[in-house]
Amino acid sequence: MTDYSQIPSPCYVLEENKLIHNLELINSVQKRAGVTIILALKGFAMFSTFPIVRKYLKGTTSSSLFEARLAREEFGGELHLYCPIYQENEFPDLIQGATHISFNSLRQWEQFKEKTLSTQISPGLRINPEYSPVEQDIYNPSSPLSRLGIRAEVLGDKLPEGIEGLHCHNLCESNSQALARTLEQIETLFGHYLPQIKWLNLGGGHLMTAKSYDIEHLIQVLTSFKTRYPHLDIYLEPGSAVAWETGVLRATVFDLIETSGPTIAILDVSFTAHMPDCLEMPYKPRIRGARDPQEEEPTYRMGGLTCLAGDFMGMGDYYFETPLQIGDTIVFEDMIHYTMVKTSMFNGIKHPAIGILSSDGSFKLVREFDYEDYKSRLS
Repeated sequence: MTDYSQIPSPCYVLEENKLIHNLELINSVQKRAGVTIILALKGFAMFSTFPIVRKYLKGTTSSSLFEARLAREEFGGELHLYCPIYQENEFPDLIQGATHISFNSLRQWEQFKEKTLSTQISPGLRINPEYSPVEQDIYNPSSPLSRLGIRAEVLGDKLPEGIEGLHCHNLCESNSQALARTLEQIETLFGHYLPQIKWLNLGGGHLMTAKSYDIEHLIQVLTSFKTRYPHLDIYLEPGSAVAWETGVLRATVFDLIETSGPTIAILDVSFTAHMPDCLEMPYKPRIRGARDPQEEEPTYRMGGLTCLAGDFMGMGDYYFETPLQIGDTIVFEDMIHYTMVKTSMFNGIKHPAIGILSSDGSFKLVREFDYEDYKSRLS
């Protein structure tokens, strides 16, 4: 059992053994299915772990100049690029060391075609398969009015000269059945292009490290597709799957506010600043040692430390068998993927520290944040 008294509060704590377990599973998938799985930095960019990750994955995908620079400096290997737009002033720096690039529109391809073809980068187009199992609009890129990807009706009968790949991203923490449906849709709408290309990037959202995920069905779906299109290099670029269930956010109870309803526990973390995906998705994070309350049981609502009235967990309250006390540790489960890359220093509050719980059980503090981190982001 982890001794949280030795870990600063608040702190994101990645567990090394769990990360390695996920990577070993992912590696087995890419070997058995004959595909390549790369790391999406938009989901997991904790570069202190990259020496471990690159033992299993041979590249990354980036969606901005800064992500691409981080990939070059800290990871190496293949570098795939996709941005909704590319900007003239950034493009020369962005493509340094890149191996693949996907364009979001035909207009963007035409704008950067010559600069791309003068390099060794393999160019592709992002397509909209007009299917997604994602119910939350904020995470659904495949609606008819989506700004992400090109619809089949826009492309015509033949791909533009020079295009070597297609990129499809329409999943979010989805299962293998959703991938199978996606490939069916790609073949229906874009199948006549597949003999014209060298690679197909199936994006992220493949939650293969979740306990409920059907790995054998995933292998079957991918190998079947590869049999039909043996000339294609198939890429998947999950972020969540790499860091799924690999770590926590450790926090502390600083005050307890009695109300006519639940008791509000005010913590030294913020939902809006440190766990924004809980509000965006929205979803209720699991807390170690807590459960959903039953009728008539005393309940607690988790509140953040910013001045924002809505900085609290509004998706549901919690029951603790032992009543909370000032100074108690609160451990939010599964807070490493996406959560860490979306944080802010809103309200000038201190960002949680970052640490790693090593395989031998020792804790390594990787990074702490101070006033200069806050000030340097402003002017």
